[in-house]
Amino acid sequence: MTVEAGVRPQAGARDINRLLRPRSIAIVGASETPGSLGASVLANLVRNEFPGDIHLVNPKRETISGRPAVPSVDALPEGVDCAILAIPRVAVLDTMRQLAARKAGAAIIFAAGFAEGGEQGMADQQEIGRIAHEAGIVVEGPNCLGSVNYLDRIPLTFIDTDIKAPSPGGVGIVSQSGAMAAVLAVMLESRTLDLTYSVSTGNEAGSGVEDYVEFMIADEKTRIIAMIVEQFRDPARFLALMDKANAAGKLVVLLHPGKSSAARESAATHTGAMAGDYKLMRAKVERAGVVVAETLEELGDITEIAARCPALPSGGTAVLGESGALKALTLDLAEELELALPTLDDGNAPALRAALPEFVPVSNPLDLTAQGLVDPDMYYRTLAALFEDDRVGTIFAGIIQTNPATIGIKLPPFLKAVRELKATKPVIFGGVDEGADVPADWIEQLRAEGIPYFPTTERALRAIRRLSAAGARDASRTDAAPASVPALASEKGVVPEYKAKALLAPLGISFPKGQFAATVEDAIAAAEAIGGPVVMKAQAAALSHKSDAGGVALNLVGAEAIRAAWDKMFADVKRYDASIILDGVLIEAMGARGLELIVGAKNDPQWGPVILAGFGGVTAEILQDVRLLSPDMTKEAIVAELGKLKQAALLHGYRGSPALDVGAVAELIGQVGRLLRGEPRIQELDLNPVVVYPEGQGAIALDALMLVD
Repeated sequence: MTVEAGVRPQAGARDINRLLRPRSIAIVGASETPGSLGASVLANLVRNEFPGDIHLVNPKRETISGRPAVPSVDALPEGVDCAILAIPRVAVLDTMRQLAARKAGAAIIFAAGFAEGGEQGMADQQEIGRIAHEAGIVVEGPNCLGSVNYLDRIPLTFIDTDIKAPSPGGVGIVSQSGAMAAVLAVMLESRTLDLTYSVSTGNEAGSGVEDYVEFMIADEKTRIIAMIVEQFRDPARFLALMDKANAAGKLVVLLHPGKSSAARESAATHTGAMAGDYKLMRAKVERAGVVVAETLEELGDITEIAARCPALPSGGTAVLGESGALKALTLDLAEELELALPTLDDGNAPALRAALPEFVPVSNPLDLTAQGLVDPDMYYRTLAALFEDDRVGTIFAGIIQTNPATIGIKLPPFLKAVRELKATKPVIFGGVDEGADVPADWIEQLRAEGIPYFPTTERALRAIRRLSAAGARDASRTDAAPASVPALASEKGVVPEYKAKALLAPLGISFPKGQFAATVEDAIAAAEAIGGPVVMKAQAAALSHKSDAGGVALNLVGAEAIRAAWDKMFADVKRYDASIILDGVLIEAMGARGLELIVGAKNDPQWGPVILAGFGGVTAEILQDVRLLSPDMTKEAIVAELGKLKQAALLHGYRGSPALDVGAVAELIGQVGRLLRGEPRIQELDLNPVVVYPEGQGAIALDALMLVD
């Protein structure tokens, strides 16, 4: 078997058990030298009382730290579960061959300098993958920091690790970066969250993030999987695993570095340039139910809320505050985040009205003023009223902490309410004054009752928004069958507009009345048959963006206008690029003005098909006010996504203009989705612009371009 760059064999669950839950371990490169990798791994295992067999390999020592050592891997007993390679890069390949001969189950390779080190490094990494596959060895790494099993207190890493007691279960960590895996573990442990496993996958020569996600989905003690992934090497498998995670009630939270990297360019369509790698990845994984964090801090915040609260944030959020200025700031942030704050007032919230002093008006956010210092039971009464309000799914308290005395007044009623009323809604606490002296005991009491504690309000609200949005996603799928276009079989490469429209029109996608003309006489005849003003557009597979080359002429009437436009257009295109040979021109009726949108599609080789829809025209790539949609979405879900565009107000009757036919646009997008699902050879498709008219008058695509594999 040849293991290509970026590709590695899958590891089975049984194999990963030998890696993460080994009964016997070999340390190749064992040492007594303080700070060395081998010495650090051994010290971790001893400190955490690993109960299984530990075999030490060192060609120069017969004993290490009072334990016997063997001179080579060949001297190990057969079938050691996991070998830890704390050795230089140059010795790794021979050691892997020896481990294969001794029927080892798994190997962790710390050494770097493989795929990231040039051609030879890549070749050596491919050889590691080949050996692993043929011998049935699951390899973690190379270029990794190892893994930690918190459930059984097994630290297979050189990072000093002290697991005080076996974990009861909670959060699993999967990270390609070893450093970030360690950082995230420290962050979560500092918040007293329980971990199950932490795995750094490194270069993924013989196993990858998908293998460990699958393992943790099946692990009954892992409820949340926190991931840091720079590249998914098997996106289709990861998306399929998310279906299993959802079915098992497991939440997956992802941080994906690389948001700012340039999108891959496409010579053919706007869509290829705008649907960049990060945007495409995010659209796909969020559709699958993954909660995407923007920062490392946010990854920890989202994970904490999910791990600690009795339920995930959902529905509307009620905000309790103690300052009018904070109320205004919260409203600003909620608008920025698009966080739903249900309207609560004196008239529609009688229970909340009864809980508050007369001078405190009911609102959301709620300004409790400083009254809590003289009437702390008000916090209890307020929470009790909100627990019973069906419009409120999540309660956030942004409280001024000041000092231990103030906290000692305010927190007891919060704790009492959650304990006595047995709330099933998330209650989340955020301090307004970061840095206030808050006794650790109070924070631990909050956490013990399932109330996450945050030092700032903004962090908490951002995490609430991420989780609320994930819970509100529409995962329904259309029952419309995929569409096939038999004539597409003869096409390859860029399909020019006139051919693309002929292929797409039978699907029900509307285009202007038009005819292709290979000669000027044909063009004149086409214009006479269409009647009225027409547009002439140059046609060639090599001419993707016609307006750049003078390939569009508008409002032509009569034979002389057609002849003049023909001569000028052919001359302009030749001047633009003499290598372009036009097939002819497309003559179409001039359409009525309307709002211009873009509808495009891209079939990514890794993530599969996606549709791009938004505001179009010549400024499409500049403004990029678009949404990425799944090709299996229902019409209702498509309409909802169009409503999230920044300029969506233009679709719904902005400043007295008529509401537009959004339903027709959604139907057109649905047809494109059917086409993508039925014709995987379509790599890209651009309908730009799509002109949408007032409600009931439909939408029409003025241009069309396809790229076919």
